[in-house]
Amino acid sequence: MTTGFAAGLRASDVAPGTVVTVVVDGRSVCVGHTLDGRWGAIEDVCTHDGGDLADGELDGDAVECPRHGGRFDLFTGRVLALPPVVPVKAFPVHVEGDEIVVDLS
Repeated sequence: MTTGFAAGLRASDVAPGTVVTVVVDGRSVCVGHTLDGRWGAIEDVCTHDGGDLADGELDGDAVECPRHGGRFDLFTGRVLALPPVVPVKAFPVHVEGDEIVVDLS
């Protein structure tokens, strides 16, 4: 069951190879669209010092924090590069029509 969605965010507005911030049920989520067409979503706060991950870059499956270069896997939230050591939460995401839907359950 879907418990949250990114209202007003259309898939057609998110270019491949980019990440954006959406607010889902009051929670900031970093949603990414990979160059090969997949969608992923993770918490939008770096566990190292609180930077907004969606202000960073998407490189393959990795989201790079713009503050100190920490990297997180867009699909699992796992830390890929220091300085963060604590992963972020990952969320299932899919597209219904042209709407991006993020499951917060």
